[in-house]
Amino acid sequence: MLSAAHDILRHQRTPGNQSHAVLLADILPTLLIKLLAPFGLHLLPYSPRVLVCGVCAAGSFLVVAFSHSVGTSLSGVVLASISSGLGEITFLSVTSFYPRAVISWWSSGTGGAGLLGALSYLGLTQAGLSPQHTLLSMLGIPAILLTSYFFLLTSPAPQDPGGEDEAEAAARQPLMRTEALDPKPDSSSKLSFQEKWTIFKSLLPHIIPLVLVYFAEYFINQGLFELIFFRNTSLSHAEQYRWYQMLYQAGVFASRSSLHCCRVRYTWTLALLQCLNLGFLIAVMWFHFLPSIYLVFLIILYEGLLGGAAYVNTFHNIALETSDRHREFAMTAACISDTLGISLSGALALPLHDFLCHLS
Repeated sequence: MLSAAHDILRHQRTPGNQSHAVLLADILPTLLIKLLAPFGLHLLPYSPRVLVCGVCAAGSFLVVAFSHSVGTSLSGVVLASISSGLGEITFLSVTSFYPRAVISWWSSGTGGAGLLGALSYLGLTQAGLSPQHTLLSMLGIPAILLTSYFFLLTSPAPQDPGGEDEAEAAARQPLMRTEALDPKPDSSSKLSFQEKWTIFKSLLPHIIPLVLVYFAEYFINQGLFELIFFRNTSLSHAEQYRWYQMLYQAGVFASRSSLHCCRVRYTWTLALLQCLNLGFLIAVMWFHFLPSIYLVFLIILYEGLLGGAAYVNTFHNIALETSDRHREFAMTAACISDTLGISLSGALALPLHDFLCHLS
């Protein structure tokens, strides 16, 4: 949806360049879901949650593809946001039932999803497919999501299996029933409010750096990408924007897949580097001192590397430092980090974009 922001609003002839409206429609529903999740989402079994994710994802593609107004298009983006936000909380919580190494594979998968989304949209539109047909071609993705969860993903091994054969059989059972992932007897559903507040406060050293990282990188993505435009290239303005998105996602995918070879204990260093990156690109946008778009390509790739590394290392560190009893709630609560940073950046990118366009 963010890769399609340019084309969605251009198709409806929206005055100005308002892709930050797409960003807010994409992130605010996710923010609401993540704010409310720690207080009651655990009461809803995992399988219905996944089903809602798949239905909303398919609905978002259909609504936007056949939309004839900005409002309808943005409502389709809202559906995508519900699918994304609910899905992230659900699957990160599910990792608490599996070995800690699963977090690395989850992070790699999310990075790959971002790259696949941006690259497929770029490739299909560059090949001549219309934005409408490109979105409709993505309808197979929600079906793959549901098939993977209900038929391929295996149940976690029981805590106290009766024997090796029983444990192996249980591990091979697909998650076809809503009770396949019932909360553990001592899981977050049994935590008191005071315990949850104590856990949340202990997570702040992890949450705050990740908020800063995402604030800086999405301020770049949605506040500066459209304003960093090179005329000495064969790429159009829209094509440059798509390449920025694709390279950012490539960096995210690479770093989210790097946990086994590179681990960062102090994620505040990544936050500092990303904020410096933001300051440098603001200077690039304002003074136009870089001679080539390829230098910007390298900086955006580096931006994605920092963002992906912050994400995977934050959740890996949380998994290492929390007890089994607290891990499910900790994963759910920490999910607010990236969404809060993106929401703040979207709110500030709106007036900044209008101010800079007015100056020009």
